[in-house]
Amino acid sequence: MLKERDAYVQKALDMGVSIFSGEAEGRLGQVLIDATNDKLKPIYNYLDDLPDIDNVAMPLLPAERVRLTAGSTTSFDAGRGCPFTCSFCTIINVQGQKSRQRSVESIEHIIRANVEQGLSSFFISDDNFARNKNWECILDKFIELREVHKLKISFTIQVDTLCHNLPGFIEKSKRAGVKRAFIGLENINPESLVGASKRQNKITDYREMLLAWKKVGVITCCGYILGFPNDTQESILRDIEIIKKELPVDLLEFFFLTPFPGSEDHQKLHTAGIAMDEDLNQYDANHAVTAHPKMSKENWEETSLKAWESFYTYEHAETIVKRAMATGTSPGKIMALITWFKGCVHIEKVHPLEGGFFRRKSRKDRRPTLPIESPFVFYPKYFAEIIWKHFCWVLLFIRLRLIYKRIRNDPKSREYMDLAIEPLNDNETETRELFQSEAARKFVEKRLRFKKMRNNVTSVT
Repeated sequence: MLKERDAYVQKALDMGVSIFSGEAEGRLGQVLIDATNDKLKPIYNYLDDLPDIDNVAMPLLPAERVRLTAGSTTSFDAGRGCPFTCSFCTIINVQGQKSRQRSVESIEHIIRANVEQGLSSFFISDDNFARNKNWECILDKFIELREVHKLKISFTIQVDTLCHNLPGFIEKSKRAGVKRAFIGLENINPESLVGASKRQNKITDYREMLLAWKKVGVITCCGYILGFPNDTQESILRDIEIIKKELPVDLLEFFFLTPFPGSEDHQKLHTAGIAMDEDLNQYDANHAVTAHPKMSKENWEETSLKAWESFYTYEHAETIVKRAMATGTSPGKIMALITWFKGCVHIEKVHPLEGGFFRRKSRKDRRPTLPIESPFVFYPKYFAEIIWKHFCWVLLFIRLRLIYKRIRNDPKSREYMDLAIEPLNDNETETRELFQSEAARKFVEKRLRFKKMRNNVTSVT
């Protein structure tokens, strides 16, 4: 996406490293043949030639590998491509914006192959499963496998905030075995969403969409981006309090606004000459890697930690579980996930996507710039860390478990009600704090004008 070749890509080429760009289907075989014959080309570029994936075989991960991950969840993609143009996303520049689908038969085959090796939990890695043109055929097949063939399979999917507008999508997802939906909420500030080309996200639809998932008992995990140009620590923490009070989000997952190479954001910053961290190891979920107009790097990273602390308080964990009890969402699974998220951030000091209950370390696995530690230093420190962290994990588990049991034993727990889960009403945009910022009011006014125009056109027709 850059006019000139990236300096680090050129450095790799100068070292004799071959570069492969694009998708592997139908191409990787030739690369392996070239490698065997010592005839590797410097560059294999297939970005402008996306392969047909309709009936291509999918990789099958062995069960012994999958069982090393939490929940023994394996994955596959049912399709590729996303029609939206989010500026922070690399998917649209790698997999394209045109939807490409796998055949229902090949998806059934990969599910049955995994069930045969004892795996039944699947993560469908499509960036936006709701935009897969074959979503209904795929969900119907999952329903058949579950209800007719009695396969005990379950799924986690990624969808957008418009998915509830697809007739039958959420209801069929439930019947198909979807247990958790990841949703790119990203922000509750309309200006930030427009600035990131996330125009499909409309804050006036958020509660309707989340309640639709609540109605069928599917756990929602929403991504939320920290570091849009107008963000400050105060505004971020204020917005999180609004979300806690007014939106029925089960889990909120925070990310830095990161200019990943291959995204429009990276392209713009590079062209403008704005500094970005040269160490690509920092481009994870734990670091700020570029300048922010209103926050220093230290303040930005401190804000991220405070965001996690603010959402995952013990008090709000109790509220989330109460909402789960009242709406029929699994309170036990939600509390387990809250334990995971809270522990990874506060005990392991890493994002939940990178965390775990036991960290394996090798004394000799060090970056080239760091010295190898003496075994008399490394092992005592390592074992002390293991003991201390597991002590913290046990305390966290006990405390959250006591909250969970208290709610479960409360005979009135199913009668719980608050602002987030109360039924929708017509005057929400006038009464809820979510819509009281200047940007939100302008957005609501604009939507009302469009709605009035559509009604007038319909009346004339």
